[in-house]
Amino acid sequence: MRIVIVGAGAVGSFLAEKFSYEGQDVVVIESDPVRAAEAQSEIDCLVINGNGASAETLKSAGLADSDLLIAVSSSDAVNVLACAAGTTLNIPRKVARVEDPQLKAEVEALGVDLVIDPDEAAARELLSLASSGDISEMIEFADGEIVLIGAYVSPTASFVGRTLADLRETVVSWDWLVVAVVRHGKTIIARGATTLEPGDHVLMMARKEATQNAYEWLGLSSKPAEKAIILGGTRLARLTAKLLADHGIHTTLIDSDMGRCRVIAEKLRNVVTVCAEPKDPKILRAEGVEATDVVMALSGWDSENVVGALVAKALGAHEVIARFSNTDLVGLLSGIGIDATVSSRLSAANEILRFVRRGVIHSVVTFTDSDAEAIELEVGPKSPAIGKTLADLRLPHSLIIGGVQRGSKAFVPRGNTTIEVGDHLIMIALPEAIATAEKLSG
Repeated sequence: MRIVIVGAGAVGSFLAEKFSYEGQDVVVIESDPVRAAEAQSEIDCLVINGNGASAETLKSAGLADSDLLIAVSSSDAVNVLACAAGTTLNIPRKVARVEDPQLKAEVEALGVDLVIDPDEAAARELLSLASSGDISEMIEFADGEIVLIGAYVSPTASFVGRTLADLRETVVSWDWLVVAVVRHGKTIIARGATTLEPGDHVLMMARKEATQNAYEWLGLSSKPAEKAIILGGTRLARLTAKLLADHGIHTTLIDSDMGRCRVIAEKLRNVVTVCAEPKDPKILRAEGVEATDVVMALSGWDSENVVGALVAKALGAHEVIARFSNTDLVGLLSGIGIDATVSSRLSAANEILRFVRRGVIHSVVTFTDSDAEAIELEVGPKSPAIGKTLADLRLPHSLIIGGVQRGSKAFVPRGNTTIEVGDHLIMIALPEAIATAEKLSG
């Protein structure tokens, strides 16, 4: 498949690297010469330094022969114009990143298949985290019947240092499965011999009815947040504050810019807006941080978010979430007191991946601190897996099947589970195993 990506920013570079790794024919257009040079040196694809809104540039990128256009530059106007050119050339599928509500209507009229707003996607993810208790991820698969839960291992957890095989013998009803462990930025597909260490980012698959058991095993609370504090006045912070308040969560937003605070206070009447330094311990104490269920550090600076989150945690905040632009930092900082992270880049990329791979693949999710993907796919009549048990499949160590939906029934499989036509398989795969995972669909 030939893919043209306009914009080599966070979203565009991430997608270009992922698609290129999978063997797709990828061309990236980037107007900034420095960023274009960086992308060319880091990604195995053709990078053109030019204006993505220019017909000549799009022509040189081979847009007319492309199967997919992804316009994700930082300029709404460039993305709209690129999609207009794609419509003229009858490109089969088009995706555009657009934040301006008025331009969204225009780009939809061009026949764009998917219009995304990274901040809106990240705000929805933050609402889900606030509504789900002490976790780093809560992702639904199989029509909500299978749930992927992520959390960080506390140094005081009773299971630290024990293998998963040993732990399984101590659990009476094992309706969930540890599928992966992210440790210091490296993803380990879980096996019986895998041990759990303090600070590990654990990913578990569970039936919807068994999520409470999984919470208890991890020593976490599933109680939804009732009070939230947001640090920063960015667009993501404002969108998130509105969502939280609209869902009945008492929300306070703290930002140091007086002009920005006035605008926020005027537009978000159901949000308490405080004009002060978000990292100031005195301010956080005055706003009752010790009695706050979740503090979200959502400024535009990673360093500010790290410090703000850690200060809030030290002052007694129950859960802290930090926004990151540089996701390489996430693996380095995991387990140091930050309970969850969010990235507008990954939130947008997940929506695009789900769209691009739709068909037999029903869902795709990536993670801030891991190169693994969670994939839900349907087993077709020509699948080589039909009639075989999981043990018979001899899957590579970089792939694990953690959930199965069969008709209206969803369950966590065992080694003797036999695959049938129409099954939905939910799995975790490292990049080198994604092609193997897709082959299971037939």
